Amino acid sequence: MQRDAQATKAALPNDLKSLFWDYNFEDLSWDEDRTLIIRRILISGPWNTVQWLRTRLSNDELRHWIIDHRGRGLSPQQLRFWQLILDLPAQQVDAWLTDQRSNPWHHRHAS
Repeated sequence: MQRDAQATKAALPNDLKSLFWDYNFEDLSWDEDRTLIIRRILISGPWNTVQWLRTRLSNDELRHWIIDHRGRGLSPQQLRFWQLILDLPAQQVDAWLTDQRSNPWHHRHAS
């Protein structure tokens, strides 16, 4: 039975594999790991992975995902990009960026 479940689970494209170096990539699935996959692609995925993500989610779904997660993890540049592309409310994005700037982890620098 395990094999049947594995067979019906759609494999993620190999282009995503490098984003999940800390996971067993073959065990990830869109249905079960959607939030993780979306977050990784938006934060650190190259353009081809963003394009793949946009085939999986409509603009409305992606907009709602970013709003529901308050833009967490996205850089100011990424947030502004998605604000323009997805017509995110400017006041919300401004508030998220203000929250980021007030977070002490936002100011850390690598030595």
